[in-house]
Amino acid sequence: MAEKAAKVQRDYPRTVKLEDNSSVTLRLMTADDGDRVVEFARGLPADDLLFLRLDITDPAVVDRWVENLEEGRTISIIAEAKGEMVGYVSLHYNEVAWQRHLGEIRMQVGQRYRSKGLGRRLAAEIFAVARDLGLRKITAQMTPDQKGAIATFQRLGFQAEALLQDFVIDRSGQTRDLMVMAHDVEGFTDLAG
Repeated sequence: MAEKAAKVQRDYPRTVKLEDNSSVTLRLMTADDGDRVVEFARGLPADDLLFLRLDITDPAVVDRWVENLEEGRTISIIAEAKGEMVGYVSLHYNEVAWQRHLGEIRMQVGQRYRSKGLGRRLAAEIFAVARDLGLRKITAQMTPDQKGAIATFQRLGFQAEALLQDFVIDRSGQTRDLMVMAHDVEGFTDLAG
């Protein structure tokens, strides 16, 4: 495993309370979680799947995600409730010399666990991991029509940095603009409490 992955200092698994007083367990994703991720993704609404950066309903794509975990290029945290995967957050980073201070957040919360503060909890976890790794800035990428995702990241303090025209192509083959948002790691306040 790459050196950066060994620097995660948070203890997992850990249980956190959500806004509705329900609890979820957060833990690091492992190679054994591939099938669970695929099952989780296949249970997402069609609109969510349209905007996933990678098609994580495809086991081969999830296998590549697992390879990135094992090689230390990605750290992922899974949220579980009653033995079921209900969300995840991933931090993707690059050790390329001029971008080694950056990480990219990718997050998805299952439909039944939205509006309960799980997204904020997951974001807080990944920002803590980013601090452990010495990263300075976290980016998030989405299309401008992902209004819910934009609102969520704005509530977390992310600011729009760039809008790239026709930069991505969705699962239906339609090109879309790409919005890049960013937040300084040190400026992140744990809104989850």
